[in-house]
Amino acid sequence: MPWWGWLVLALVVGAVLLLAGLIYRVREVRRAGTPVILRALPAESDRGWRHGSVHYTEFALVYYRLTALLPGPTAALPRRHVELHGRRAPEGTELEIMDPDMVVLELHVTGTGPGSGDYEIAMSPILVTAFSSWLESRPPRRSRRRGGR
Repeated sequence: MPWWGWLVLALVVGAVLLLAGLIYRVREVRRAGTPVILRALPAESDRGWRHGSVHYTEFALVYYRLTALLPGPTAALPRRHVELHGRRAPEGTELEIMDPDMVVLELHVTGTGPGSGDYEIAMSPILVTAFSSWLESRPPRRSRRRGGR
C-alpha cells in the first residue's frame, strides 16, 4: 500500500475513534447528573446557552457541557462562592431552546479563582428546589475545621 493509503487509513481510524469518544461522552453526561442549560455572562439576550448536566459535590457545582470533547468538566462553580441573585422566566427566542415552564437563575460567583463571574442557569422548577436546597445547606464561610482536639 502506498504511503498516502496509510495516511488515509490513519485519518479514518482517528475520525472513528473521535466519534466513538463523543458518543460515549454524550451518553454518560445524559445518563448521570441533572440536565440544565448554562451560559456565562455577559451575553446577548439569546446567545451563549449550552446544554449539559450538573453534578452536585460537597465543594462545587460541576458542569459538563453536552458536546464538549474534553473528558472532564467544562466548569466548576465553588459552592461557598455561589450567590443566587434572581430568577426569571425564559424570554423571546430563549423559548426556542427552553420549555416555557423552565426557570432561569442568575448566579454570581465571587472570588478570583476559576469559575468566578456571572452565570445564568436554566432548569425545571423541581430542579430549582434541589439546587436551592444544595446551595442553602452549605456550611457558613466562617466555619473551619479545627484539628488536634
